[in-house]
Amino acid sequence: KSRNRITDISRTAELLKKAARDSYRLDKCLYEPLNISLSSSFNCIETFQNEIKAIDKAIEKTISGMNPNAFTILKSIDGIGPVFAGGIIAEIGDINAFHSSDALAKYAGLTWSKSQSGDFHAEDTHMQKAGNAYLRYYLGEAANSVRRHVPEYRDYYAKKYSEVPKHQHKRALALTSRKFVRLVFGLLVKNQLYTGEKLDTELHNEPN
Repeated sequence: KSRNRITDISRTAELLKKAARDSYRLDKCLYEPLNISLSSSFNCIETFQNEIKAIDKAIEKTISGMNPNAFTILKSIDGIGPVFAGGIIAEIGDINAFHSSDALAKYAGLTWSKSQSGDFHAEDTHMQKAGNAYLRYYLGEAANSVRRHVPEYRDYYAKKYSEVPKHQHKRALALTSRKFVRLVFGLLVKNQLYTGEKLDTELHNEPN
């Protein structure tokens, strides 16, 4: 999986062909089948990449028409593109429906039992996945992307990862997702772009 790191498909294909020829003593009659096989594979990759770009543009156009401010706000976060931003917005709807980031996290099912919700002490503690599974998916995938781009989230993930001997990634990502919920809530509530500064996310629509 290239994870979108292949910028020049033709050049990469030629390098792979050369590597294959240098690595194995192939009969000349096998060169053409090898070239056809590699070319076919990279043609498929290029086609998929073009399709993904077209879908991304369609998502961006649709969400921009529905809630352009929220869409722009979420895309201002490093690591968040149109798909993650669009998915999160579509599942949240109106942010004013939530009085706190805790309420939003509960809606997404990113909560734990009361005795361990804060620190997630036990290695085998399960999340109470009773909320919106689609929102939980988008938040988790988005948080995983953000922690690769934002030092604060990278360090937080690494800290949580190192705290236990097993289920490290699952636990660290769940907690990073919960942290990310606070950021999403704070930015949308305050209607501001991401600047890297920490936000007071709870001063909003406190229940009567």
